[in-house]
Amino acid sequence: MRALSSTCLRSSISYHSSAVLLHLTDDIAFRPQPFNVILDTGSSDLWVADTSCTRCSRETPLFNPSASTSFQTSSATTTISYGSGQVAGIVASDKVSMGNFSLAKQGFLAVDRTSANLLSGSVSGIMGLAFGAISSTRSVPFWQGLIADRQLSAPEMSFWLTRFRGKRGVREEEPGGAFTLGGRNASLFQGDIEFIDAGQASFWLLGLSGVTAQGNNVKVATGNAAPSAIDTGTTLIGGPTPDVNAIWAQVPGASLIGDSMPGFFQFPCSTTVQINMAFGGKSWPINPADMNLGPGTGGTMCLGGIFDLSLGSNIQANSGNPTWVVGDTFLKNVYTVFRQSPLSIGFAQLSDAAGGSGTPGAATTRPNGASPSGSGSGSMLLGLALGAAVYALL
Repeated sequence: MRALSSTCLRSSISYHSSAVLLHLTDDIAFRPQPFNVILDTGSSDLWVADTSCTRCSRETPLFNPSASTSFQTSSATTTISYGSGQVAGIVASDKVSMGNFSLAKQGFLAVDRTSANLLSGSVSGIMGLAFGAISSTRSVPFWQGLIADRQLSAPEMSFWLTRFRGKRGVREEEPGGAFTLGGRNASLFQGDIEFIDAGQASFWLLGLSGVTAQGNNVKVATGNAAPSAIDTGTTLIGGPTPDVNAIWAQVPGASLIGDSMPGFFQFPCSTTVQINMAFGGKSWPINPADMNLGPGTGGTMCLGGIFDLSLGSNIQANSGNPTWVVGDTFLKNVYTVFRQSPLSIGFAQLSDAAGGSGTPGAATTRPNGASPSGSGSGSMLLGLALGAAVYALL
């Protein structure tokens, strides 16, 4: 048996404005071919577009199976659908490397069909970082394979996301943020990490324990009634209709946009929207810059960063799906640790070196009962489906 490695991968990540926001710069490769992939804690499958891909953009780097001596194909095929299209391909395996870690026979989807404009820039695919229970290809996710192979010094991964909203001259892809596989970077957070039981290994799920808007407590479902996917692959925050309506009711002048953007709200641009979210005992403030997505309808209204999940996405409300999807609008305000054992998600206040963040307060509402669980049925790629629904807004 291989001894446990004493190392972890610390890599810079980049902001991608028209995809899901995150990808590594050079560190994932189907030997010897390097690719940029989106890091998505809201899905579990690894896939890349290959040289037989139809309707892929000319700028998309493509995987060439014939150039790999370790590539193995199968007879299994699958299709994955998103809000703005779909990908399909053959389930295969190959040697996959990320930094100093590698697996000889990592399962993935070699995508040969994709909807037009689904990929953009230098991104070639997705690396799902949730659990194998919701994998469409029935493959063990790369990070779980590394843990099973005793390559990681700790069974966890961590994210710091850079904020570019409100800055001028930002390109489609910008370096910024950090991903740590097998540990955490202590220079990027301050104080204690609040770890919260994540329940069942499917999506990375927490129970919402409270929301405040404009300093007022908002009556929302909590605990088991509010399973929330913590998802790096989703741009915004989506929630159930009554709770989202209740949040925006606290913002003076806020209103639904209507048929042109179902489920999305706008508010007077002169208003500073102040939202806190809690999943345990701490209430985490969201920077107002992350709640303001820019102009809505008319010259004085701005688009809000929380939307009605049932109207603004293709996610159906059922027992297998989270009722909240908490994306980068929230995650840019905390240092986040996803830990397999014990199964939990941790949030910490950002250090000055990471740009700093607001000091969390005490949550006024605590979860009802145990942490939520979910089978993931009917929504294999939750983050991708939601991300695809909001790309046009960025």
